[in-house]
Order: sequence, then structure tokens, then C-alpha cells
Amino acid sequence: MESTKTDRAPREQMEFDVIVVGAGVAGLSAAIRIKQNAQKSGSDISVCVVEKGSETGAHTLSGAVIDPIALGELFPNWQEMGAPLNQPVNKDRFLFLTKKSAFSLPLPPGMKNHGNFVASLGLLARWLGAQAENLGVEIFPGFAAAEILYDQNGRVTGIATGDMGLNRDGTPGANFEPGVELVGKYTLFAEGCRGSLSEQLKIRFNLTDDAQEQTYGLGIKELWEVNPEQHQPGLVVHSIGWPLSTDVYGGSFIYHLEGNKVAVGFITGLDYTNPYLSPFEEMQRFKTHPAIKPTFTGGRRIAYGARALNEGGFQSIPKLVFPGGALIGAAAGFMNVPRIKGSHTAMKSAMVAADALCNALKNGTADILNEYPEQMKKSWAFKELHLARNIRPSFRWGLWVGLVLSAIDTYIFRGRAPWTLNHHGPDRAQMLRASKPRKIDYPKPDGVLTFDKLSSVYISGTAHEENQPCHLTLKDEDIALTTNLVLYDGPEARYCPAGVYEFIDSDDKTSKRLQINAANCVHCKTCDIKDPSGNIVWTVPEGGGGPNYPNM
Repeated sequence: MESTKTDRAPREQMEFDVIVVGAGVAGLSAAIRIKQNAQKSGSDISVCVVEKGSETGAHTLSGAVIDPIALGELFPNWQEMGAPLNQPVNKDRFLFLTKKSAFSLPLPPGMKNHGNFVASLGLLARWLGAQAENLGVEIFPGFAAAEILYDQNGRVTGIATGDMGLNRDGTPGANFEPGVELVGKYTLFAEGCRGSLSEQLKIRFNLTDDAQEQTYGLGIKELWEVNPEQHQPGLVVHSIGWPLSTDVYGGSFIYHLEGNKVAVGFITGLDYTNPYLSPFEEMQRFKTHPAIKPTFTGGRRIAYGARALNEGGFQSIPKLVFPGGALIGAAAGFMNVPRIKGSHTAMKSAMVAADALCNALKNGTADILNEYPEQMKKSWAFKELHLARNIRPSFRWGLWVGLVLSAIDTYIFRGRAPWTLNHHGPDRAQMLRASKPRKIDYPKPDGVLTFDKLSSVYISGTAHEENQPCHLTLKDEDIALTTNLVLYDGPEARYCPAGVYEFIDSDDKTSKRLQINAANCVHCKTCDIKDPSGNIVWTVPEGGGGPNYPNM
């Protein structure tokens, strides 16, 4: 097998029929479907799921309003089985905000949530994990997939988990344990948005050659316990407009769950141009709006998290298969941006891939799972994404043009326009130099309604082994100062929602240096996407590190 290191310690090897990377809803759906198919055919297919979070669901973050269509295909009796979808949506609102006013807008078809549920995607992942284990799936939480394994022909044969107990300089520490090689006939990559191994596969196998450049958003979410008089179970509110300027794509969500819990979040398109913009501060400022603040007055914030999400949609879906494996879920970009939903399409892609994989095992191991993309193109998920394909790129010309073009596409052509709009180039390339845009003066947090980054990271449950090698690497350390700081005024300190990057005085006080507080990282991947020089590379830290979202 191909190896990138020649001096590694010997590694144990474990063999399975199928390796799944990532215990989110996509990875678990694939594992469950494989086991279901095996039961029906009377065969035995061994499946292993490896998860970098400390437990299943620890790194799962979404709004979330869940369309149960895919769950119903996986478990037709999911309600009787006790799946944690308990609060149906009973009212939708769509607002346009100015600085002091709120105006109700007509509800676009994609935002009508009748039949959907306000829920925690993390809790759903935990429930799916239990169902998978009941079917015989082996789940290994706390082990980060750090390396792709290949055979002599370049076929993917599995993954290796990261070494544990390394010192900061990369040498083995007192508690060093080498990683484990997990090898199988097929490997499914369900790492979520901007997965580090998935990005390597896209490059190695040219998976994005026929796709448009992926574009991303950063979703920042808080979970609140609000006063009962402010709680409206099943209410779903979305907004556009303030506090973002009209050249920035984004908006908010407020979802009322059961038990006086309210999820509030803000999504900022990472194609924004102003290097002084801070998505975290925009989120905090949003909560101060006169129409929004009353919901949280007298309540308390109990959880925080952040995660990048794919916004490229249909145009940006890469080639899904390669020798020995496939991309599924958000790793492949199955996100319906107008609906602000991706879990149902991610789960559907996982099930389609699982069916193709099982057929390949039954009929003799095929090198490439071509049945997966063929059947995916015939699915309701592919049709749904195709109909929504022109909404997100409409906004590359700003809010007003975007609303007009989206209305034309939605109400006149009903998603069947005879054209497909293009996205811009990489999000990082959209950023202007600091001399051009205006600076943004964000108010200081009050610690009651608005907060700072460090107190937010604290309630995300984020923890890393302090002495391990930094998992946020720089291709060239000088670029952070000579390019990012000089030309863009150090945007790392603003686009990161966790206070990971700081420009501080050097030891001699004559210059600045970039300090990377890797222990704060919530694994959102924004730096890997938005760094204007493409200089920051996100790699997996030790397994078990990162956030520990209880019910996000």
C-alpha cells in the first residue's frame, strides 16, 4: 500500500468489507442500508464507521429543520422506533430586516415546511448510530481518519487513523500509540463539508474537472433556553437583510424546538468581499434587532457551534466515484440552499451509494461504483437540486438582483429555466484588499444577549490535547504577514468564529506575528476555505478532539 511516510511506527491492520469515514447522518445511513441489504440477501457484510468526534454526533451541527423523506425510506416506521423528531413545524415566517424594522415577505415554495420537523441533527445522528450498532455496524468514535490508503494500482483500499500521543514537534510522546489501518473492499467518505480526505481525493482523481467551483457559507448557531412566554413550539423564522449589506449573501434562522429551547443561527456566504467583515459579529449583532431581541430577553444561552456548509448546489457536485470508493453526503455537496436543508439529500445519496455497493459485492467486486451516480441522477434528490440550481448564483450580483432573478426562476420557470447560472471562482479570491472597503465597527458584547468568541468556544465543549502537533498548517509562514496582514489587514482574526488566529506583537515589539490557538478550533473549516492566499491547510487533530455538541 502507498505510504506518505517512511519512518512510521508499525500499525495494526483491521479488515472489513466496507469502511465509512464519518458518523454523521450520511455515513450512518450508508452503514445501516448496507446491513439492511445484507439481511435481506442473507449475506454477511462487515461495516466499520470511523468518527473523529469523541462520540457519535459530537461534531454534528445543523439548524435544523429536517425533511423526513429519506429517513422514511431508511426506516418506514421511524416514528414508532422513537427517532428524535418530535416537534413538527406548524408555522413559517420569512422576514426582510432593516436596521430597526421587519417586513414579512411571501414564503418561497422551498421554505414551506409543512410536514417537516424542528430537531437536533446531532441527536438524530446519535439515534442512527444506535440503530447501526443494533444491525452489527462497528463504530469507532474518537479516531480521526488521517490518511488514505492505496494499493499499487492507485485504488483506494481504506484509511489509516491518526497517531495518538505525539509531541508538539511530531515526535512520539510517552503515551504514543500509532494509528490503525482500516482496509476494505470499498471506502465511503462522509466527512461532511470540506472534508480533508475528500479534498485530497478530488485532486488525486480529478473529481471536480466537470463541476463548477464550490462556494460555501459559514453557519454560526446558538441554542437558547428562553422564557416560556417567548416560546412558540414549531415556529420557524427566516430572515434576510440587516445586519448584512446588500452585497453579502446570507440570512438567519430561528427555530423553536420543544422544551423552551430555541435554536438561532446566522449564515454568511463566504464569497463576501470586505476583509473587515466578521461572520461571528454579524451573528451577535443580528440578535439585537428590535424584532428579534424579545425572543431571547430573559433567556440563557446554553450551547454554541459553527460549521461551513456547501452552497454550490447542483453545479458544484463533483464526480462521485473513484477506484475503491465514493463521496457521499455533504462531502459531495448535496445541499439544497433555497430550502436551507441538506440532511435529507445527504442521506439519500448515502442510501443510493450503499445499494450500488451491495450490488457490486454481490455481482463481483467492481473497481468503480458507477451504478451510484447513475441511480443518483434518477433520484428525487437530484431532481430537487436541479430545480434549485439557479437560486444561489443569482445573488452573486447582490441582494436585489438576486431576489428578482430568484423570483423569475421560481415563479415563472418553476426551476426549469433553459439556462444554468454559473458561480464565481473560489470564495477566497473574492476578498478585496483592505485599502478599498470600509471598516466595520462592531459593538462590544454585553455578556447577556451578545457574547465574545472565547466564551462561545467554552460552551461548545471544545477540547484538544494541548501538546499535539498543530493541525492548522501554513504552506508558507511568511505569507501570513507579507500578504494577509499587509494587503488584507489580517482577515484570519475576523473570519474565524473561534478566536483561533491572532496577530500579536513579536517578542521584540517591532513587528507582528501570527499566533494560532489551535486548541480553540471548532472544526468549521472556514480558514481552509476563506484564507485569501490559500495558505492555511486544515488537517485532522488527534481523534476525540474538537467540539462536543450535546444536541446541536
